[in-house]
Amino acid sequence: MSRGWESKSVEEQQQQAGAPKPVAVDDNVAAAERKRKRQSLELQRERILSERTSSPHRRSALTIALADVEEKLAELGWTIHL
Repeated sequence: MSRGWESKSVEEQQQQAGAPKPVAVDDNVAAAERKRKRQSLELQRERILSERTSSPHRRSALTIALADVEEKLAELGWTIHL
């Protein structure tokens, strides 16, 4: 009788090993994380664009920050929406 149980256990293990793993949960988590990151970067971009300054140093820093944010957005597949 113990052999029967052992063979069933081995069969189950082989079936589980050969069965495709569910990746939908991981895909959904990754997609949600990408969406959250993109939204955060879009908000940063809008904040940078809305700032007004007469200081050339501050304007230079804002230009660099804007370029950095847009580069990160481009890596996520974002394009400028006019």
